[in-house]
Amino acid sequence: MKKYMMIHDENLCIGCQGCSVACRHTNDVPRGSYRLQVRVDTKGKFPNLKMDFLRHSCVMCEDSPCVGVCPTGASFKTDEGITLVDGRLCVGCKYCMIACPYDARYLNPVTKVVDKCTFCFEERVGVGMQPACVSVCPTDALVFGREDDPQIVEALARNSVEYPKAHLNTKPLLAMVKNRRGGRYE
Repeated sequence: MKKYMMIHDENLCIGCQGCSVACRHTNDVPRGSYRLQVRVDTKGKFPNLKMDFLRHSCVMCEDSPCVGVCPTGASFKTDEGITLVDGRLCVGCKYCMIACPYDARYLNPVTKVVDKCTFCFEERVGVGMQPACVSVCPTDALVFGREDDPQIVEALARNSVEYPKAHLNTKPLLAMVKNRRGGRYE
């Protein structure tokens, strides 16, 4: 079975935070916590500024460090490549939070269970819908689907993509388009 993946095109992202708001609403994320953020990296000096909008969320590692350290089996991988947390098994020990090199997990202050981005796997993708963040993006900066879906194949072929912290060999299923011409931003 081909795994799900997401591509975030930083060239198209305008930092509107629509994805973050949709995520918070869909997943009932408590105030002060987040599954997804778009962070702004400002470079240069006024008036010559450049702003990059960087997605910060779980990257769905194929080799997930968070899964191996979970003492109860609450953190696990689906056949589709999605890393999930079973709230019924989570004891809130935070081992997975410490093991995550992407700082993409948080302890839900209401449920006392570790939570994170799930690509809306259970809420939306499992019933044939796109993740909430993808469905509201006004610039189509997010592409989601299985690795062999035409829009994913085309986006990967058309763009030079980078994987977050690729040197760690966690094999993320979230890729970033940094520069459509194939190079990095200056």
